[in-house]
Amino acid sequence: MPAYVVVQISIEDPLLYEQYKALAPPSIAAYGGRYVVRGGHSEVLEGAWQPLRLVILEFPTPAQARAWWSSPEYAPAKALRQRCAQTEMLLIEGGAPAPAVSTSGAAR
Repeated sequence: MPAYVVVQISIEDPLLYEQYKALAPPSIAAYGGRYVVRGGHSEVLEGAWQPLRLVILEFPTPAQARAWWSSPEYAPAKALRQRCAQTEMLLIEGGAPAPAVSTSGAAR
């Protein structure tokens, strides 16, 4: 079952955060992870949520996501991120993909 790490970030030191962005990807890849969303424009469709930066990572399993987060490979990048940004991070377990829904509302 895939797992997703959803991260809302408020960058306080952009120069240090650029260093973080260079350090983090190799550790993510080492644990089978990949970026699904990395920054980019967001648009609020409902509610008042206004994330300044949103990142979504996908890992093959929740165990691999947890292993990455607590790994020695990620530790230097994590320490740097914690110094230069305020972060909210959530691990969400995924499931089997749902069937696509057609415009008529019936599953395809």
